[in-house]
Amino acid sequence: MGDAVKPETLRSAIASAVAELKSYEVPAECVRLGLAPGEGDEAFRSKFRYVLTRLRPLAVPELTTVARKVVDEYDVPELEHILASLGMTGVDGEFKNLIFAANGPKPDIVLRDAVSNRLEIVRNAEYCLTYTRPLDAAGLSWAALVDWWQRTHATGQKDQPSASQALCARLAESLASPPEEVLFHTYAALYFREGGHALPALIPQVYLHYDPYTAKRRAEPGPLARQRMDFLLLLPNRVRVVLEVDGQQHYSVDGKASPQLYAQMVSEDRQLSLSGYDVYRFGGHELERNNGPRIAAGFFRELFQRYDIPLPPSVTD
Repeated sequence: MGDAVKPETLRSAIASAVAELKSYEVPAECVRLGLAPGEGDEAFRSKFRYVLTRLRPLAVPELTTVARKVVDEYDVPELEHILASLGMTGVDGEFKNLIFAANGPKPDIVLRDAVSNRLEIVRNAEYCLTYTRPLDAAGLSWAALVDWWQRTHATGQKDQPSASQALCARLAESLASPPEEVLFHTYAALYFREGGHALPALIPQVYLHYDPYTAKRRAEPGPLARQRMDFLLLLPNRVRVVLEVDGQQHYSVDGKASPQLYAQMVSEDRQLSLSGYDVYRFGGHELERNNGPRIAAGFFRELFQRYDIPLPPSVTD
């Protein structure tokens, strides 16, 4: 959330907008917005307080969902301005496919149906995972990913803990470097703490798009330079966080600094940011095994606070 906007400011703006209704209309409108029901007498005493009381338990992602419902129905310039200033507008477009965690050769992907945007992996599909369930406003939690895994892959893993362990192990097979392993395993350890399954899933090696040509086969550099993200978090309200771990190949050639590689990397970051993704980079050296887990844990603690993700006890201790 933007530093200049506090959750209470958002709650107050929502309550003020709904309080413009008649007192007898407010309880039903709150229910329509997904808020807890209450007694009509309470709304007659104070419409504003009635709405605010039901907004107080909500974190910013849930408040943002309610706020968007309100601005869709009413002309509320103040609330629209607050939403714009949050800096969490998310990525436009409908979620369709998530192709990730390849632990073998690169998948061969074709656009089978351009009208419905249906992709098909025609070669090497056995090496990657594909998630196609609809994505709601809550994003993709670890619990949801484990449930998908149990139903589609985890033969004989009926209980959630064993399926969770198996999925972690499968995702780890796709990691490309020791620093990526440090980042992934530091985060994955939180899944097994109290409340950890509600955390957003940290998804490794996600294909952003597919370019059938290798760099050598292209006469000129193509427009799709970064085909794969190191890690992706799908947060509530279409907020998408990309984590990149940079080894020497990102900025040097034969041990020498390459301004061309660096310029390409920052250009790709700009394009992702303009598309609505939030991009965070690590230098591989940061995540060496001695200090890496501490640095990664500190980063995730701040990330959870930044996006108002409830912190598991292990993170707050």
